[in-house]
Amino acid sequence: MTSQMFDITGKKAIVTGSTRGLGRGMAEGLMEAGCEVCIVGTSDKVFEVAQSYCEKGYDCKGVKADLGKRDEVYRCFRECLEKLGGDLDILVLSHGIQRRCPAADFAIQDWDDVINVNLNSVFILCQEAARIMLPKGYGKMILVSSMNAFFGGQNIPAYAAAKGGLTAMAKEMSNDWLAKGINVNCIAPGYMGTDMCAALNDPANPRFHQILARIPAGRWGTPDDMKGPCIFLASHASDYLGGAVIPVDGGYLVM
Repeated sequence: MTSQMFDITGKKAIVTGSTRGLGRGMAEGLMEAGCEVCIVGTSDKVFEVAQSYCEKGYDCKGVKADLGKRDEVYRCFRECLEKLGGDLDILVLSHGIQRRCPAADFAIQDWDDVINVNLNSVFILCQEAARIMLPKGYGKMILVSSMNAFFGGQNIPAYAAAKGGLTAMAKEMSNDWLAKGINVNCIAPGYMGTDMCAALNDPANPRFHQILARIPAGRWGTPDDMKGPCIFLASHASDYLGGAVIPVDGGYLVM
């Protein structure tokens, strides 16, 4: 019975930001659990990654899209849905960009770029997915938030605003849709050894040692650390979970 709760064999999933980093880890985890997955990336690399998974025996498709452009967001969803045969069970939104600058000097164009990619496109994709999931009374939406939704960070005003907005938006959508069979929840990664954190994840940077000292797990996270939480939120095991924010941070928040 317990194993059936976590069984997602044959489910259809879209995972954005999935050619590398945390998104790729979650997409891989879903495929390893038996899902048919359409991955989304910004370059032709998405097709190479999809092909590499197909060669390993997984059911993987690829769609290239710039999610900072509104028409591309809609086109991306339509193309993913078509490649999945017109149905969708799981939506994982892991795409995002970063711009760093003190708030007083933060360029308004950078603000717009980050908000468009990290927040506006997330709402559109959730809305489009809901139109597929609501009629059948089932769906799992997993939004990738951030530790910055809890404590703000420094020199990343647009990123913090987007992740804070995304987190609150997930709670609102959960209120709207949970009784109709759709679970909307967030994963909030801590400090992860990915390209986005490359400047900090360097022993030559004093901040690296400050951060590591506060992580009870004694290490930075990896894309593999995202697989278990993602599968949990994608399965029936999370059916009574709505609007939750699950930190995957090695204990950073409670240190």
